[in-house]
Order: sequence, then structure tokens, then C-alpha cells
Amino acid sequence: MNPPTSTTPDAVAPTAGSAVSLPPVAPGVVAAAVEGLTSRLRKKLDAAIEQYAALPVEAGDEGIRITCGEDAIVTLSPGPAGVIADDQARCGCLLQPRCLHRAAVLSACPIADGLPHPTAGGEEGVTAPDGSSPTGPAPDLVGGTPTHPTAAEAPTTATGPAAAQVAAASGLWAAAAAVLSAGVPAAGAVPQSELLRAAHTARLAGLPWAAAAALRVVRGLRAARAHHPGHRLADLVCDLRELLLITGRLAGGDPDPALVGTVRRDYQPGGSLKVHGVFREPVISSTGYGGVVTHMVTENGRWYSVADVKPGGSARARGAATAPVSICPAMLNHSELARTGLLIAGATVSPDGRLGAGRDVRATPVAGMPWTEGPMAALFARPLAEAAVTRLSGHAWSEQDTEEKAREPVGCDLVIVGAAGDHVLARELLPSERYGPLIRLVPASQHSELAHVDNLRRLASRPGLLVRVVGRVAPGRVATLLPLAVGPVPGTNTTLRLPSEWQGHADLGYDRLQGAHLPPQDARMPPPPADDEVDPVASAPLWRVRRLIELAVSGGRRAVAESARNGDSHAPLRSAGFQAAADLVTALTAEADRRGRDAFGRLTDPGPDRYAWAWVAAATHLATAERAMIQASWQGDHALRARALNLVADNRPAT
Repeated sequence: MNPPTSTTPDAVAPTAGSAVSLPPVAPGVVAAAVEGLTSRLRKKLDAAIEQYAALPVEAGDEGIRITCGEDAIVTLSPGPAGVIADDQARCGCLLQPRCLHRAAVLSACPIADGLPHPTAGGEEGVTAPDGSSPTGPAPDLVGGTPTHPTAAEAPTTATGPAAAQVAAASGLWAAAAAVLSAGVPAAGAVPQSELLRAAHTARLAGLPWAAAAALRVVRGLRAARAHHPGHRLADLVCDLRELLLITGRLAGGDPDPALVGTVRRDYQPGGSLKVHGVFREPVISSTGYGGVVTHMVTENGRWYSVADVKPGGSARARGAATAPVSICPAMLNHSELARTGLLIAGATVSPDGRLGAGRDVRATPVAGMPWTEGPMAALFARPLAEAAVTRLSGHAWSEQDTEEKAREPVGCDLVIVGAAGDHVLARELLPSERYGPLIRLVPASQHSELAHVDNLRRLASRPGLLVRVVGRVAPGRVATLLPLAVGPVPGTNTTLRLPSEWQGHADLGYDRLQGAHLPPQDARMPPPPADDEVDPVASAPLWRVRRLIELAVSGGRRAVAESARNGDSHAPLRSAGFQAAADLVTALTAEADRRGRDAFGRLTDPGPDRYAWAWVAAATHLATAERAMIQASWQGDHALRARALNLVADNRPAT
């Protein structure tokens, strides 16, 4: 990856006496610390984590220090990558290293996925756990912290996973099923450490996708238990569903290689390239990383990116906006790169389009390409509905695969209708002055230090405004775009009037739109009618299935069983034609309430496996049904929506 370019202090080498944040810790280190505790100390662990997480964190000569008591000072000494990856945590108490202080502090630290690795081109690569580059929308890096596995990945062939992979998947399934059965309230530090240990084993066995899903589940559990304002129960449900489905299939010997995933994405020679800058995107992760990604396109329409993401959070994301680009010796910065071009000789490229900065790479700045020419003109000429459905072609059972497919930007010309709740309503501007279906524009990031929210408010203040948008399809919402950059629509006066130095577009994460950038009030055209904003997913009776699926995660197996005893009926699902969904949730509630008896008539624990499979079946069917309805929402055609409803009402459960 690119060398540090921000002026913010490096998190790896803090100044003595300064206030810093806790560094990320490798999953295996946390798991080992918790496993080393006695049963008596494990009972006190959750309370200790809450107590020590509120203590001040200081940088000393030996590393990062947390004073837990008079003779209990925990010292963390991160490695060069800023991660606690080995025996780099010490405590001054007599029970060290099997002490509560050390285990609690490590459990309070963010979970790291691994370490950066040197690539074939000589640059340092950084990848997300699903193998993608850290170029996804903020605030969360897609997949989490930049990572790389610590051991070689065992290959999976068409004959099925290896014995070590089956064993690792079985262990991860068992840990995840136990968490599902317990629910968020009972999924404290000890169950989380079991998930982390199983995730570490899965990564060593060559199951990076499952391991990454497990780490996302742990992060989600922590956020839910801490009532973090950014936590979404729906995200935790998706991650747990994906983890259980992947590990369950692998444990059963499923030969599908897609279940394994990839992490190692080394740079390969890419020859000569001519790329044109399109926009910059700020990146702020929940694990303390920040930076910028500049997206570029070639004349044949292929997307590339140059990223500068390092520890530092929001401060570094701001500073990296105008930081020098490492692959260009002319000291071109990211703001300039987004509005110009590069002629690159000896390029090194990762499979997902990241450009490396190897020793033999030579880049020369060239003139940029406006959005009205070449590949950008073709991008805006493609119907939005067609492009959106293509971006939604990932596996419905995998949120990560879906996000990977949806990551490639789309372009469209829109007319602003107005604000509605947390989003802006717009319609696609079609030929012959026609309008497409209602589109929702949602900020790509809600972070207060970025400009996304303020810029969308500015656009919403002028109904009838014509605007050219480059953004991403939001795979989990009906007809929703995450706008990343905007520009004026050619040939009209009722559009943006941007400064000449912006060269035809504004990066919504960095550039701030002002009133002077909008057309005069008397130049506005009347906005198209909004009609009634209807969300086919929210208005369908599938909300009953969603409520039960989420209750299972937030409350555990007992909460699902209690809902059945309270007389919750699934008759509305059947009357609306959702027969398969009704059958699946009925089976789930029945399994949740199932209790066996031993030879003496005493109630016994039925085990979590059958219950977990019942939950996975219902959750996967729900995801498939909602995906069909979201795809249909982009068409704006009632016949297509009817076909989607027929699909989800099919009696066959989705697999």
C-alpha cells in the first residue's frame, strides 16, 4: 500500500504522555488471554471490561499504558503495523499474564484481522478480510481492518474442503450457533473469545471468508452490548446469517469454492495504463483507520483506484484528501489526481483494481477527461435500472459478495424532488424530458467531519435542480443510491455552477457545496411529482419474518419461544401468499420451544444445531425475498414487481 502521507501522528509511535486510543489486537491474542483466566475470573470479565474501557489511555516510553490499579498497569506495545499480534501486552500485577486486568484491556481493544504484507511489486498491500481493498464506503471499511492471513491458505478443490477445513468450520459453527441460541444479552466476553479462537483456527486452516464473518459478528456483538450509536441490529443479523450458512455448508463438506473466499491479493504486472481521475472518497473505519481512495477509469471503462489508508481515523481521512500520491514522482496530490490523469508505465495492479507503488512503477500526469467524454459519457448513457440490477447480482446469502458486486460506481442524471426523512428524493432524467422511478439518495457516510450530509441537504433545498451523479447502489435498500460525486448536467441552466478549479465535479465527502454553486431561484424548473413514496419491502408482511429473525439475535432462543407462547400468528403471511415464509417461521418457533427429557423425565438442553439451521433457513429465505423486491424497485414497472412478489411467495424455501 502507499506510504503514510498524512500529517497526523502515527498511531504506532505515540508521543510519551499524550492521550491515545487502544490499538487493535489480533483475535488469537484476545482468545488466549480469556482462556487463561480461571472460571472465577471469567465471571468478572464483562464488568471489568466495562470498567477498564472507561479508563484514560496514555502513551509511555514502553508503549500504551492503562492504569487499572495501584500495582496493575497494563502496557501494550504494538508492533510496526500498530497491532498487538503476539506477547506484546503485559501487566504489573502478580497474576500476570493470567490476570483479569490484561484480559479485560485486551478484550476492550478493537479486533484486528491481521497484518499488511509485502506484495510482488515491492509495495505494501492492505486487504480486507474478504479479500477486497479498503475502498468501500465510510464509516466502515468494507470487511473491516486491513488484513492479511498469518499462514498459507489451504486450497479447496471441487472434491470438497480438506479435513482441517471441515474441522475448523465445525468449530466455528458450534461457537456461532451457541451465540445465536444465547442472544446478545448473554453473548459476553467469554462466548466472544470462543468465536475469536474459532476464527483464528479457521484463518489458519484457509477459510478467510468464514474467519472474516466471525470477526464482524464479534464487533457487532460488542457494539450491541455497548449500545453504540452506530450499531444496526440488521447488520449483525446479516453477519451471523452469513457465518452460520458458510460454516454449516463447509462442515458438511460442500465443495463450492466460493465458500472459502480469498484474502491474498498480490499485485501483478499491469503493463502500461492511462487512467483518468473521477472522484475521491474518504475512508474512516470503525477500527481506527482513515485515509482516502481516488477512483479512476480507463478509456475502455475499467475502474482503478489509488488508496492511502493508514491508522489515524477521521483526522487522517481529512489530511489525506490533499496528500501526495505515492505512485506519481511529480508529487501530484489526491485532490489533483481526481481531476486529472496518469500515464503509468510498469503498473502493478491487484485483482480488484488497486494500483501499487512498486519501485519500477513510473507515472506521468496527463490532462484529465471531463465527464461528458469517453468512458464517463458511456457511464451516464447506460440506463440506471440496467446498471443497478447488474450491481445487485451477488449471492443473496452473502452480504460481502453483494457489497463486492455493488462497489463499482454507476452514473446517472437526476432531477431533485426534495427531502424525505434521512434521504433525498430524485428521479432519473430520461430522454424526451421523461422521468424514471423514484430514487432515494442517502449519505455515503454520516460522519460529522465529512461533507456528505451537508451536501445532500444543500441539494435537497432546490427541488427541480438537475444534477449528474456518480455513486454506488445501496444493496439493502429499495431504489437507493449512495452519491459520491456530483457535477452539472450539460445543456441546461437549472444545474450546478461549480468553481473552475473543481474542474466539473464536486467530491461529496470533501468539497462543500455553497449557495453560489446552485442556480438562481428564478432559474429553477418545477420538480416532477413525488407521488406516494412506497417502500415495497417495508410495506410487505415480510416485516413479521424480519421481526422474528431479529428477535432471535437480540433476545436469544428463549425470546423466540416466548413469542410463540404469546400467540403471535403467521396467518397474515399465508393470506398474503407468503406460504414458504410462514412455514419457515413456524418451524423456527417450534424448534425454539422444543425441549427433550432424559430417562428420569427431567428437561434437557436440546442443543443449538437444529435451532440454528431453522433460523438460517428462515433468514436466508427472507434475504432472498427482499433482494427480489429491491431489484424490482429499480425497474419502476408494476409487472416486474408482481413477478418479484410471485417469486418470494413461492412455496419452495430459498437456498
